[in-house]
Amino acid sequence: MENAVYSLNPQEFNLKLAAALKKMPEFKAPEWVSFVKSGPSRERPIDDEDFWHKRAASILRQIYIKNVVGVSRLRTRYGSKKNRGMKPEEFRKAGGKIIRTILQQADKAGLTEIAKDIRGMRKMRPGRKLTTKGKEFLEGLK
Repeated sequence: MENAVYSLNPQEFNLKLAAALKKMPEFKAPEWVSFVKSGPSRERPIDDEDFWHKRAASILRQIYIKNVVGVSRLRTRYGSKKNRGMKPEEFRKAGGKIIRTILQQADKAGLTEIAKDIRGMRKMRPGRKLTTKGKEFLEGLK
């Protein structure tokens, strides 16, 4: 049996995963999502009504591929260049509230958990990792 996470095109896989996450009651977009930007490099608020589920799908796929991912690394991953007028563009990290809330929803759904013991890391919270339920959920998509 081939793994759907690697065999499918990432965009196609994320859309299928977003549709599956829409059916889960834990993944609901908060009311404030229609008023905020996804990062400082954006000029306008988010206008896609499926943004929340698409971003959640993308985050879960990143955790699957990289094993353990924290909020800071995800902020860097979703960041982009900010238009600063006459000055040259500069890279800025994405906002952390959206990522943090999605990770908390994934924890509540039982798909992720806070990684406790990572070899080489001492008394730190290095980030989130997928649970066995989360891995089966991602691999079970067709």
